[in-house]
Amino acid sequence: MAQNIHPTAYIAPNVSLGENITVGPFAVIETGAQLGANCQVGAHAVVHSHVKMGDGNILHPHAVLGGLPQDTGFKAETVSWLVCGDNNVFREGFTAHRASKENAETRIGSGCFFMNNSHVAHDCTVGNNTIFANNVAIGGHVQVGNNVFIGGAVVAHQFCRIGSYAIVQGTTGLNMDVIPFMLIGGRPARHYKLNTVGLRRAGITGDRYKVLSAAFRLLKNKQSLDGLEETEELKQLKDWLAVKSKRGLHGFISVSEK
Repeated sequence: MAQNIHPTAYIAPNVSLGENITVGPFAVIETGAQLGANCQVGAHAVVHSHVKMGDGNILHPHAVLGGLPQDTGFKAETVSWLVCGDNNVFREGFTAHRASKENAETRIGSGCFFMNNSHVAHDCTVGNNTIFANNVAIGGHVQVGNNVFIGGAVVAHQFCRIGSYAIVQGTTGLNMDVIPFMLIGGRPARHYKLNTVGLRRAGITGDRYKVLSAAFRLLKNKQSLDGLEETEELKQLKDWLAVKSKRGLHGFISVSEK
């Protein structure tokens, strides 16, 4: 098993390391952590106990995975987890905390990119191929879908949901849910339009795009989506809307606000 571990790094007993692991100077991997093949742990990065990650993850210097929840009622002896998929990039100063309840999980999918000093709190779920720009912070129990882009310095209140293929404008404060496929921004936050660029990059074009465009207009006018063609994206949107929200939905920008 090929390993490239700097002599100043600390690898605790009972750590599970896959093949071809790189660990930089003064990095720490605590007892019970599990790293898949081809992971890279940069200088001074920390992987705490109760972290499970797949293959190909890259931790840049000073990233910290699996810290205790920032929950004043949490007891350190609670066994909970941070679970990460494959091929994620965690840039400098990134932090993610394990869950707050016994045997619960904070979950991060695969193919995500977390920029400097961004944060995933306890009990969150982050989908695949999602990007957090610098200084994004999501509170506990936030759900983020697949293929989401969150701009710099965005903050999200606990229990908010951010739907798949959404894009959140930088410096936006979210205290309610963000509808899938849409662009949101402003103060207070409002849905502006469809995430046109993200949808095109995902191949959601032509009639599939037209259905979502019609859905956006109907939602803005508080009308039913039932008369629209049942595309894969519309079904996903309906399923998402059918889940009872704990925070409510952000509204839409009005003509007078443009």
